[in-house]
Amino acid sequence: MNPKIIKTLEFEKIKQLLTEFSVTAAGQEEIESLAPITDRETIEKWLLETEDGMKILRLRGGIPLPKLENIRPHMKRIEMGANLNGLELANVGRVLQTTAELIRFFDDLADAEIELHRLYDWVGQMQTVPALSQRIRESVEEDGRITDEASPELKGVRTAIRRSEQTIREQLDGLIRGKNAKYLSDSLVTMRNDRYVIPVKHEYRGVFGGVVHDQSSSGQTLFIEPKQVVELNNKLRQHQIAERQEIERILAELSAELEPHRIEILHNAYVLGKLDFIASKAAFGKKYKATIPTISDENHVALKSARHPLIDADKVVANDIHIGEDYQAILITGPNTGGKTITLKTLGLLQLMGQSGLPITVEEESVIGVFDNIYADIGDEQSIEQSLSTFSSHMTNIVSILAEVDEKSLVLFDELGAGTDPQEGAALAISILDAVGAKGAYVMATTHYPELKVYGYNRPGTINASMEFDVDTLSPTYKLLIGVPGRSNAFEISKRLGLDDMVIESAKQIIDGDSQDLNDMIADLENRRKMAETEYMEVRHHVSEAERLHAELENAYGYFFEEQDKELSAAKQKANEIVKEAEEKAERIIADLREKQKAIGKANVKEHELIEAKGQLSNLYHEEDHLKKNKVLQKAKEQKNLHEGDDVKVESYGQRGTLIKSMGKGQWQVQMGILKMTLDESDLTLIKPEKVKPQRMISTVKGASSSRVTSQLDLRGKRYEEALREVDQYLDAAVLAGHGQVTIVHGNGTGALRTGITDFLKSHHSVKKFGLAPHNQGGTGATIVQFK
Repeated sequence: MNPKIIKTLEFEKIKQLLTEFSVTAAGQEEIESLAPITDRETIEKWLLETEDGMKILRLRGGIPLPKLENIRPHMKRIEMGANLNGLELANVGRVLQTTAELIRFFDDLADAEIELHRLYDWVGQMQTVPALSQRIRESVEEDGRITDEASPELKGVRTAIRRSEQTIREQLDGLIRGKNAKYLSDSLVTMRNDRYVIPVKHEYRGVFGGVVHDQSSSGQTLFIEPKQVVELNNKLRQHQIAERQEIERILAELSAELEPHRIEILHNAYVLGKLDFIASKAAFGKKYKATIPTISDENHVALKSARHPLIDADKVVANDIHIGEDYQAILITGPNTGGKTITLKTLGLLQLMGQSGLPITVEEESVIGVFDNIYADIGDEQSIEQSLSTFSSHMTNIVSILAEVDEKSLVLFDELGAGTDPQEGAALAISILDAVGAKGAYVMATTHYPELKVYGYNRPGTINASMEFDVDTLSPTYKLLIGVPGRSNAFEISKRLGLDDMVIESAKQIIDGDSQDLNDMIADLENRRKMAETEYMEVRHHVSEAERLHAELENAYGYFFEEQDKELSAAKQKANEIVKEAEEKAERIIADLREKQKAIGKANVKEHELIEAKGQLSNLYHEEDHLKKNKVLQKAKEQKNLHEGDDVKVESYGQRGTLIKSMGKGQWQVQMGILKMTLDESDLTLIKPEKVKPQRMISTVKGASSSRVTSQLDLRGKRYEEALREVDQYLDAAVLAGHGQVTIVHGNGTGALRTGITDFLKSHHSVKKFGLAPHNQGGTGATIVQFK
């Protein structure tokens, strides 16, 4: 990536923001060396690492890393055979300890079955040295001081030092108290040249004897080591020398133990730096509400709600930026201070950040490309040293861009062709855009020239855009409008500011008629866009309300049948209890009758009559699982149990038909006379086959009432497959209704729906011819179909 674009788009400021989150020297070095790359595979790896970091930040609060110094110089000294001091050993020990802690941290993540793309691999490269880490931790404190536990000898020496210091202080405390206080400038014990002394007045220097080590600036006080403690100070000095020698021995011993593990420790520090860098990217993403983009295989760019990361989040306006899929070039027109340059820089900077593996300030599901280079001609680059005018400076830059640009380049032009005669500047701008387009590069350019609005309309792969301006408030909204060229608001602004209407009308008469027509066209487009947005919001509101009501109805419907089942079951259970009670009474009556028959010896009541009566009583029972015996439900189920060859009634047309085959998703192909139609299963009712004589099997289909089928089908807002299915059904219905011609409204959009409908109409058996509607009937947004 050329260094100039890094400076132009202020990528270094993004790196400075990242540095605020780094806690290790190695991590800060990673940030300093960060630059956009062009290798797709590596970019994907970097983005996956960033995604891992953001996931850990979300689930565990981030990767637990302490502040770590750069230990590479220390390891270089170890390699050369030198010894490290206490602070340097403490820095190395901190790296070893952090390595062990992070391995445990990631082991816990793995035990919790938290899936990561790449960080487990990085952590797997680190090696612990438990014994050495433990030795350094016991021997060296965080500030580099060697502990008493570093060796038994050091502990013994320090114990002797403390005893000697205590003895000396006791001796000196005895001298400075009592009658000797009058000889002292102050009653305290201090130190000079690492030896304990007392402050004695100059005129009493001979009272205590001993050695003079220093005097005050006035010369009135002498710091004397009394003769009573000279020998004690000598012993203390010997102990201190022994302590220093033992410390040097310990440092040499620890340094020697580091040497065999030098490579592993260096690599641990490198991996810790990588993890710190990844954690910094994750923290940056959280603070600036950034997301991980995906990389387009076709090198398309689709940034949703893109925000410039260096603008205050409370002030920045988000815009959708798309380039590559439907158009190769975007021409942004409109007044100054409307946000055109910021839009250019947003596209370029976010693309640089994405190719550096950073999260970018966009919404989820945004897509970036991978460009070999990004070029920009932005701002006033006039060079006083080279005596170049603004126009010459821009042209020099553009010449160098045209010499290097290719199909894997993104080019950003700000005020293309500015700084010279407007007519010549516009012609140059068009030629430059043609030259860039011929090489296959993507280009986003801003301009004031109205000629480029026509260029953006006529050139394939090119689209106009503008920055919205609110004439009522006389201020820009900074919203990017794709597909709508910018227009001059000079007349409206002047009128709002109070300029006389006669002056404005006179100005309108002076300007070129084509320019005025173009501005009127743009104004009309803006009004239509606002109307469409308003209608869309209303439709979305109604759809949301309908979805809510549908959900409530479903819940109520289910609750109704559930309660109905409960009540019906309870009623049947109660009825059964009554029948059972009656049956028991009947059994007792029948038994009594039999006894009476036997008693009189006559069988006036036949046995089979008794059995029949009992059976009739048993039939009074209700089946509690009424759903299995419910004839209405069984009939409805049977009606929906459709098979090929079944006779059905098409409810929407009131006609009989025969099922040919299932089309899936609740759709059936039905033969109705000479017509075959694809209909929803909900529109079909299973009926008994019609018994007719062979000679009368002449099928006719009555046309549906034309009042049921309109002459126009509106598909705007429908999905592609749903729209084609509706067209298929609509054409058959229109033929049945007797329409000779219909209109299909599909809108302009991307053109995919119009192309699909055209291909479908070519193969339809009932279509005679078709074509785009006249301008006053929808133009390219509608197709008129004539039937045979």
